[in-house]
Amino acid sequence: MEKSTVKQLASTTTSASVQAPGIFILSAPSGAGKTSLARALLQQFPSLDFSVSHTTRCARNGEVDGRDYHFVRIEEFERMQDAGEFVEYASVYDNWYGTSRQAIAAVLQRGHHALLDIDWQGARKVRKVLPHAVSIFIMPPSLEILRQRLQQRGQDSVQTIERRMGQAQSDIAHQDEYDHIIINDDFSTAVNHLQQVILAESDGVDSPLAQREFNA
Repeated sequence: MEKSTVKQLASTTTSASVQAPGIFILSAPSGAGKTSLARALLQQFPSLDFSVSHTTRCARNGEVDGRDYHFVRIEEFERMQDAGEFVEYASVYDNWYGTSRQAIAAVLQRGHHALLDIDWQGARKVRKVLPHAVSIFIMPPSLEILRQRLQQRGQDSVQTIERRMGQAQSDIAHQDEYDHIIINDDFSTAVNHLQQVILAESDGVDSPLAQREFNA
């Protein structure tokens, strides 16, 4: 499909079934609601599984190793890098994040779609390997609202919030690289728009190539 906002999506459906397995990429600036939206999608689509990334950062309150991320020491991350185990990796806020081939392969081998929660750098690398992977960018309603969300969640210092805001502007500058752009100004509406995209795109994902590239 051509790049579109959901308002330009040709058709909608209420069914939550999807077809052959493939890869969906979800990216957003920090604080735009990407994690909450991803969790809502996973609840709606039994055949959509989260591809769990590796990271060198510490776990936040409520995060579970192996569910939210694989939390590893920098030495282990570097070993995986050197062994070519990542399809993409990047340094974000002084921590490393990476998507392993094995994590994606495990999802595809179950016959499920793989949902990748990665930034624009990772999305660009994945699209080089899998040009038919479907990419979705989540936009905040405005930068001011994004700042308010970062302040309200109470996880970061003033300095960190300012750094995240600077990074957000950089992230948003790459939104045109994505197939779909969704503005998260209302959570339920954004979830519905994401569901429409998944259903509309599920027949077009490149599952044979995906499985060939990522089978361990």
